Amino acid sequence: MRQGISRLVISACALLVAPTAAQQVLDRTQPPIPGKAPELRVPAWTKTTLANGADLIVSEKHDLPLVSFSLTFLGGANQFEPSSRTGLASITAAMLSEGTTTRDGDALSNALQLLGTSVAASIGGESGSMSFVSTTGRFDQTLAVLADMLLNPTFPAASLERMRGQRLVALEQGKAQPGFIASRVYPRVLYGTEHPYGRFTTEDAVKAIARDDVVALHKAYYQPGRALVTIVGDVKTADVKTIVEKTLAAWPRGGERPSFEYPALPAREQTAIYLVDKPGAAQSSVSIGHPGPPRSTPDFFALQVMNTMLGGMFQSRLNANIREEKGYSYGVGSGFSYGKGPGAFTADGDVVSDKTDEALIEFMKELKGILGARPVTDDELETAKQSLIQRLPSAFASVAGTNNALTTLWLQGLSEDYYQQYAKAVAAVTKEDVLRVAKQHIHLDRLAIVIVGDRASIEMPLKATGLAPITILDTEGRPEGAR
Repeated sequence: MRQGISRLVISACALLVAPTAAQQVLDRTQPPIPGKAPELRVPAWTKTTLANGADLIVSEKHDLPLVSFSLTFLGGANQFEPSSRTGLASITAAMLSEGTTTRDGDALSNALQLLGTSVAASIGGESGSMSFVSTTGRFDQTLAVLADMLLNPTFPAASLERMRGQRLVALEQGKAQPGFIASRVYPRVLYGTEHPYGRFTTEDAVKAIARDDVVALHKAYYQPGRALVTIVGDVKTADVKTIVEKTLAAWPRGGERPSFEYPALPAREQTAIYLVDKPGAAQSSVSIGHPGPPRSTPDFFALQVMNTMLGGMFQSRLNANIREEKGYSYGVGSGFSYGKGPGAFTADGDVVSDKTDEALIEFMKELKGILGARPVTDDELETAKQSLIQRLPSAFASVAGTNNALTTLWLQGLSEDYYQQYAKAVAAVTKEDVLRVAKQHIHLDRLAIVIVGDRASIEMPLKATGLAPITILDTEGRPEGAR
């Protein structure tokens, strides 16, 4: 009997692992046939204004009982944060969850847990937001919690001290990471200390932040005159406007939209290497670039296609060379920051320490290549275009993604048919356009090359490349010996 059962088990297992006819004739020398290209479905939406002056966008999506809500503010730390209090905006947003006049921080957390959601709050360089995703049935209650956080925060002194300590520890830990150091030094080299793009949070600034600073920034920043409410999901437009008006009734009219005026940039006359010593570092963090165009540039689509080929996708020129062919890095790339002001063009990545000089040579080789030394091929151009076009539909795959896409139109001042026209605009880019914008927006004669790594082992090989003079900086971006 046992032998019979065993034979049955063996036979069943054989059936499970036996190859099908299709598997037996599979030709692995042939690449798989691409599937159907994703179809772009941009939802409809309505736009109106709340009684307090905030804009309201609602897009109904009834396939799932979910609602995405965001409250977005135009302007951020660059416009509202004092230069002596870098980090204040981030702390202010984080402290919204530390307690209100009706609930302490634990009670807020418990209320949101019972609702099965959370409220995210942040203030970035040029915008800020409060947001959540909830089920349809719990939207009203979750919105009420967000309104309480927005309108009635208490900013407990003990919470501020805890956050101050956390940030000071994080800053200290960051000093051990070449990438963290580079993320601070690189923008400072590009923009200087007077431009908001060149500022970063310091220990002294964090220590100087007082509760009164938090209260003042909250009062100045969270104003409906610079706000957009975006709601996407399983709601009725007319009903949800009534709910928002009622819930935010205590939020008084006020606030203006910032002008985004920035100071002049420091002059750069030649390409230079800025070396920051991180003794014993196994990898060097390399950042190469200069200030670039704002998001409003008419060259946006051509720049997107050009950068996708250069360093914006896995099979880009930079990554194919430095990672795949040379093996100097786990991954490198490039991109444009596209701020309201002159966001940076950057090519960057972490490379093996003893290959820092060779990796830098390859970076420069690919930058020269996109400027015409290595002409763009038809296949390369088409691959880049399709990479951009086919990734767009995924932006509308969820209520949160759709919310973000609609908010982006408002933040960046884009036309309402931007997404419908996107594929056409990308497809229209030619090889001549790519070369033109590369030459116009990438300047090899005034690059800032910031390298954070083991100076003892990489300085002499870097000098031997003859690419540019070397200036030694400390981890705060100051010239060696300067304080």
